[in-house]
Amino acid sequence: MSAEDRREEVLHAAIIEFAHRGFGATSTEAIARRADVSQPYLFRLFAGKRDLFLQCVERSFRHTEDSLRESARGLTGPDAITAMGRRYRELITDSAYVQFQLQLYSAAPDDPCGRELGRHHLASLWRMVADVTGEDPTEVTRFLSTGMLLNVLAALGIPHEADRHDLPGSLEAWARGAG
Repeated sequence: MSAEDRREEVLHAAIIEFAHRGFGATSTEAIARRADVSQPYLFRLFAGKRDLFLQCVERSFRHTEDSLRESARGLTGPDAITAMGRRYRELITDSAYVQFQLQLYSAAPDDPCGRELGRHHLASLWRMVADVTGEDPTEVTRFLSTGMLLNVLAALGIPHEADRHDLPGSLEAWARGAG
């Protein structure tokens, strides 16, 4: 296996570990064990735990942006938004994917570097959605806001309809029945 392939395996393992335990409680030993590498090898690939976490942030946002862009290839407007939304709903079926995002957001107030990296990538994602779809800022904001809501619904295990037009009705049915 190439060093680059091994590096990707370590990033994947780290995302899972950080997703479950957060930055502070995750040990590099647990990451190395999950990736089936030694700790010394992990530190040859990454400068330290912080560097590894930030590389995971990079990888997560890059994966999201690339996946959404690819899903909308050749489409614009509402068709592109629909394709991106469908793809995002597929992405969030991976609980570690959602949990890692939530860990990043919860750590951001106390982590200026992570916060800045998250801000950079969120801005990049916003621009990509706007550029690919050609939609106005209101629709782009609505799309990203719905994605954040879907993250929370997935994290809390709240049932909902996948189609964005059915989401309000399914949330109302859940909320009124949850009381």
